Amino acid sequence: MAAAAAAVVTNGSSGGDSSKSAFAEIYSKLKEEMLEDPAFEFTDESLQWIDRMLDYNVLGGKCNRGISVIDSYKMLKGTDVLSKEETFLACTLGWCIEWLQAYFLVLDDIMDNSQTRRGQPCWFRVPQVGLIAVNDGIILRNHISRILQRHFKGKPYYVDLIDLFNEVEFKTASGQLLDLITTHEGEKDLMKYNLTVHRRIVQYKTAYYSFYLPVACALLLSGENLDNFGDVKNILVEMGTYFQVQDDYLDCYGDPEFIGKIGTDIEDYKCSWLVVQALERADENQKHILFENYGKPDPECVAKVKDLYKELNLEAVFHEYERESYNKLIADIEAQPNKAVQNVLKSFLHKIYKRQK
Repeated sequence: MAAAAAAVVTNGSSGGDSSKSAFAEIYSKLKEEMLEDPAFEFTDESLQWIDRMLDYNVLGGKCNRGISVIDSYKMLKGTDVLSKEETFLACTLGWCIEWLQAYFLVLDDIMDNSQTRRGQPCWFRVPQVGLIAVNDGIILRNHISRILQRHFKGKPYYVDLIDLFNEVEFKTASGQLLDLITTHEGEKDLMKYNLTVHRRIVQYKTAYYSFYLPVACALLLSGENLDNFGDVKNILVEMGTYFQVQDDYLDCYGDPEFIGKIGTDIEDYKCSWLVVQALERADENQKHILFENYGKPDPECVAKVKDLYKELNLEAVFHEYERESYNKLIADIEAQPNKAVQNVLKSFLHKIYKRQK
């Protein structure tokens, strides 16, 4: 299985090659520990189920979040080479984030009634899985606690790690709730959509676990107190917001061949940055076009929405937003007193600035 993990991580990530290969090697060890956990008497059938479930859901992504823990830790320590123990602990925390991501996605796909994830059927769509996937999600979340207990209990920052994962999970689940009740429940109502709602959903649903969590893990590994890094948290959450706005933009304007998926935010009635911007700028006639056509699968309706976006010049609005966001983020980063922290933040920003997918 190490080979499969290595193939997935090496093909997908933007981290350095040494970080990627080190990261891939740790997965099979952690999985083996979960399959040999003495707290439960596994049957052969349950072992096979969990083995397959982990490979299907934890592997398959780009692992950017997980590898960011290692890369950030190296920068904070000011070295390109970590000891074997340091590498193992950083990789383990990185995989805990990948486990968390898998847990969110398994349940998210059920709530959204999605068909595919990462180019294959959603886990709950796999024959014989169905709603057993709900319990699998719970198992994935519990694995994180088991991994942290096994490898970090006794470390001075163990309680801080537990608190960090609990808090980020709570923020993400609350963001998901806001997204669901705003976009899915009851009558479709575009009047609910505005920049404040969009920003709150994005910050809580995506930014904390995707941007703040990997750096916070690296800071704890480095012996730092997270209470001293409030500004860093705010910068990373801003970066995560910018990242999601890019995603919303690429859903409409990105090349499907290049980004690997066909955007469906318009059809799916998503509270996208583009529709929020359109609502802010549209006159009454243009709003009428939006209300009549947004959230409908008919290609003609989608085309009318895209024509309206063009009329409102939303591509230019996005590029101006991108430029302003980048300049503000750079200024905030350079105001940080710690040069190593600056390097970590800049590395995150440069990975995503003007990305095309």
